[in-house]
Amino acid sequence: MKVISKQKNSRMCFICGMDNPIGLKAQFYNMEDGSVMTPFRMREDLQSFPERTHGGITATMLDELGLRALWSDGKEDRFGVTTSISVKYRKPVRYDEDLIGKGKVIKETNLAITTRAEIFNKKGELLANADVVYLKLPIEKINKNVNASHEMPYLIHDNITEINFEN
Repeated sequence: MKVISKQKNSRMCFICGMDNPIGLKAQFYNMEDGSVMTPFRMREDLQSFPERTHGGITATMLDELGLRALWSDGKEDRFGVTTSISVKYRKPVRYDEDLIGKGKVIKETNLAITTRAEIFNKKGELLANADVVYLKLPIEKINKNVNASHEMPYLIHDNITEINFEN
């Protein structure tokens, strides 16, 4: 699927923070179908049982994918806080494997946004998914001391123009 644009990365977020020494440093792309996607890998130190990523870490990635879906239109000016997340673990999310995450807005009201987030292996098999609800809030209501441009300063250029599953 074709990449339309790339989203910025934060400084210290566990999922996308470029300055976080233990973070995943995931990169997020706005796609032609209105979704957001990220190719990523989990690490062995994030395991629960050998060869499996901890379910809490998987849920954290799903939460991030859901929030990133709010920005899939290329505007990174909408914010919210998670009010609920309903995760379904379908198959093991293995570490040290190429994975693809996808998020899409499925419903929006004046107060909240519901997104669907999914994690796939490179073959396109669904490993985990979640419906995530965010209460819409301006960033200054989330934390009055935060400046969004200071917290999300990185736009890392690369040559990724498509994100696809293997055939």
